[in-house]
Amino acid sequence: MTKAELVSYVAKDCKCSKALAEKLVNATTHNIAKCLRKNDKITLTGFGTFYPAKRKGRIGRNPQTGAQINIKARRVPRFKAGKQLKDWVI
Repeated sequence: MTKAELVSYVAKDCKCSKALAEKLVNATTHNIAKCLRKNDKITLTGFGTFYPAKRKGRIGRNPQTGAQINIKARRVPRFKAGKQLKDWVI
């Protein structure tokens, strides 16, 4: 599903314009990203939890040359599905 398709579904479910639905989707994703940047956890009961995680630094290989490269440690976003979402998918 693309963002445009999601906006269409939100507009249909909320019985609002696509412009308003796009603002809602953008605001939601922006605020989730903003919370993750602050190192906060976002829990949507029944749906799941977005949380920042640390990825350790490691040594990788350049696939073209085979040379070793150092990959720095960093924070990455993670998502853990809630029970209700898992039940819907099955």
